[in-house]
Amino acid sequence: MSEIDISLDELERDALTELVNIGVSRAAAGLRKMVSKQVLLSVPAVEVVTRRTAAALIGQREAENLIAVQQEFEGVFSGRALLIFPESNGRHLVRAILGDEVQDADIAEMELEALAETGNIILNGCLGTMANMLQQSLKMSLPDVRRGNSDMLFEVLVTPVEDSFVLFLYINFSVRDHDIRGYIAMIMDLPSLETLKHLISAFIERVTKDTV
Repeated sequence: MSEIDISLDELERDALTELVNIGVSRAAAGLRKMVSKQVLLSVPAVEVVTRRTAAALIGQREAENLIAVQQEFEGVFSGRALLIFPESNGRHLVRAILGDEVQDADIAEMELEALAETGNIILNGCLGTMANMLQQSLKMSLPDVRRGNSDMLFEVLVTPVEDSFVLFLYINFSVRDHDIRGYIAMIMDLPSLETLKHLISAFIERVTKDTV
């Protein structure tokens, strides 16, 4: 199955980018309540690629190991969502969330919990808002923190990659004046991605009718 079969046209890509940015804006509001500091989140780019391509995109940009928060989602479209950071950026994020008053020894103990909670807020905010605006609902699993390189996170060496694709989002992330780059990846099989594409088309149609 080639990637062109599930590619988004410009209007669909713009609509999806808008939906995702609304979702991460709501997630940023949730994080602001948690850290009592300014949190900025934006998604400048959205792509649909294979798992192998997604792994290569991150592998080319990041020389160090990665840390990811993973959650399964189920509904009219299903899959696995990952919030991914270079490992050093993950530590910067934890420091930004916990504050400078926390000692380094304590950060090591609190890192997984802080990352899991952050990932839960961002992934739930992003996916939940997308689903609501597409007039659907999704069930999310509890967050799980994983470490490794991009091939491991996308499981390209373990399972066949031809039958699943990745909705791949670059994110810009700022917490307490710490600039942190990262990625959101939603791994879905072809039927789920086709369903999402149809839902986006229906969303565009509704919005177009409302503005006429």
